[in-house]
Amino acid sequence: MNMSDKVKKIFETEDIEFIDLKVCDLHGRLHHLSLPYSEAVLKKMMTEGVGFDGSSYGFRRVENSDMIMKPDLNTCMIDPFREAKTISCFTRVFNTDEQNTPYQYDLRNMALEAERLLQKYGIAHKSMWGPEFEFYILNAVEFQVNANESFIRIESDEQFGFNGYHIANPFDLYDDFRDEATRLLIKAGISVKYHHHEVGNKGQQEIEIFFDDLLNSADHIILTKYILHNLAAQKDLKLTFMPKPIYQQAGSGMHLHHFLLNQQKKNIFYRKGGYANLNQTALYYIGGILKHAPALCAFTNPTTNSYKRLVPGVEAPTAINFGQANRASCVRIPRYVKNVQETRFEYRPPDATANPYLALT
Repeated sequence: MNMSDKVKKIFETEDIEFIDLKVCDLHGRLHHLSLPYSEAVLKKMMTEGVGFDGSSYGFRRVENSDMIMKPDLNTCMIDPFREAKTISCFTRVFNTDEQNTPYQYDLRNMALEAERLLQKYGIAHKSMWGPEFEFYILNAVEFQVNANESFIRIESDEQFGFNGYHIANPFDLYDDFRDEATRLLIKAGISVKYHHHEVGNKGQQEIEIFFDDLLNSADHIILTKYILHNLAAQKDLKLTFMPKPIYQQAGSGMHLHHFLLNQQKKNIFYRKGGYANLNQTALYYIGGILKHAPALCAFTNPTTNSYKRLVPGVEAPTAINFGQANRASCVRIPRYVKNVQETRFEYRPPDATANPYLALT
């Protein structure tokens, strides 16, 4: 079994009762399967895998739906929301042929393949991603649609009439929530850059995490959403990543900061004196993204609600262009970045309804 020293320590020091296997479907929804833990069970999982119905995930047709999942032990963490001591990890999906070959369209396998192609064609050794999470915390949400009536009612304890960006107490009601979420994220192995209140004055929040490679970043996006949703449920709050949950309030995006590293772990986008200190490779890279921006929306903005956010006047991207410090552009180049190793751009259209494995790949 291949596992890091950190994971070995978890198995050796914690009284584990269950091991929980997590898999994302094609929509980015998280599913899980729990098994009573023992060393024998773990060894069998690693060698034979655990069978499941791939058709329910959208991976296969019903007529040929048997698949296998195997845990990726380097993603293990203690699940803070389970009463029993449970170690949780992401998995990889395999076919049920004689060799148990990796399933080509398994989302985590696709992320690994994207990184492999990046290396194969000599573009870079690794891509680095830094997601921002914008979301609303609400006190109650009710809705009804039938032959006699239709309504939606959203209640928020935050009721101030001005821009909420970085607003301080007593107006920021959920800084303690964000503190607790940050502690849980760090325990789960996710490095947090900062958190703050966002523009929306009905409970909009932001948490930003540090850069990591493609697969880890996609895993971290799924895990961050899992932690935030479950923490809100514990506190009887409603948390939503909907891009535009409230009319005339700021929308919630999942902006993706992004750069590439070579084999020597040096940023390949930097050139002193170039536009925004970017070299030709970076500009071509941005050009490719802008050329395909409408098609990318299928992966980065997959819901009808996504497009209610992309309107003028609310700091949302509405132009297929790039520019320094321009939050109306698809691609913003942060002007405040001074560290050469973090020379980058921010792709602003995505929102958190996206499947991150597809959006990043």
